[in-house]
Amino acid sequence: MRMEGEPDRVPFYEHLVDIEIMNAIAGPGISPGTFDGMVDLRLRFYGKLAYDYIPMEIRWPFPRTNFVAGADTAWIPRAQRRWVDQQHGTIESWEDYERYQFPESGTDFASPLERLSRSLPEGTKIIAHACGGVLENTMWLMGAKHFVRTLYTDRRLVRSIFDKVGEALVEAFTQASQVKGVGAMCLGDDMGLRTGTMIPPAELMRYVFPWHRKICRAAHSQDLPFILHSCGNLTDVMDCLIDYVGIDAKHSFEDAIMPVAEVKRRWGDRVALLGGIDVDVLARRDVVATAGYVRSVINSCLPGGSWALGSGNSIPNYVKVDNYLAMLKEGARTGRYPC
Repeated sequence: MRMEGEPDRVPFYEHLVDIEIMNAIAGPGISPGTFDGMVDLRLRFYGKLAYDYIPMEIRWPFPRTNFVAGADTAWIPRAQRRWVDQQHGTIESWEDYERYQFPESGTDFASPLERLSRSLPEGTKIIAHACGGVLENTMWLMGAKHFVRTLYTDRRLVRSIFDKVGEALVEAFTQASQVKGVGAMCLGDDMGLRTGTMIPPAELMRYVFPWHRKICRAAHSQDLPFILHSCGNLTDVMDCLIDYVGIDAKHSFEDAIMPVAEVKRRWGDRVALLGGIDVDVLARRDVVATAGYVRSVINSCLPGGSWALGSGNSIPNYVKVDNYLAMLKEGARTGRYPC
């Protein structure tokens, strides 16, 4: 992430791994559903697979009620799959805004990181994550449909929510950056569709990127790299993310938008790139085809360094465990420098 040339081997990186996958590989935690059980599971899982970090989320500051749920049909199903209701929001009016309890100044965001830091193995770091970013949390709070309409009918309300979200995330990242054992910081903020950004680049520059820049500076103030995880086609704003926001690494790639090898060709001399093994491959191909695909991506992205091997998005419970392990095995076998 620091663009310091080629290491001895390609590092591994995952934004998230579903608990069902971790359980399948490392076994269940000592007490599933508790913080200690979750920490135990992560320590065993990431250690077993030779990651040199453990991801941990800051405390989530924006409770909401707009969820819908349905049956889970994944390879390793959970009791229920839940997602955000895009039709309805928790905040749809000024009255909702006034009633909503945004986090107050001084709210404790970093205690999960501090608890994990006391159990870190030697040589392992924490990557501090936020559960949703500036755009995501604003859209989740308002509901996507209502957010897009209000973006043009009541800019003052939209600005007020963006600012409350941004202020809380800056404080959260400032606290997290000071925790012993944190080695990097990651903001997840999906901003794109396959064809382009969710809202026009000018609106991202108006409402989102100034807060991203402040969050990035909170990481840099402690000499920590800042990772942006963002799905979708961000071609039109990549220069802004690198030059204005100041991101050190970009994560989340999809072959249907732009393969990571092409992203590296275009921007790899200015920003580190993480992952890029298409989740569709990991979810649907067989092991042999997956290994061959991973090998081709490694061969394209390895030269010059500043790249880590991992999925293009995350390892959800509908990814085949054998394919995920085949990706890591291929990385250990062929991801060596000099290439």
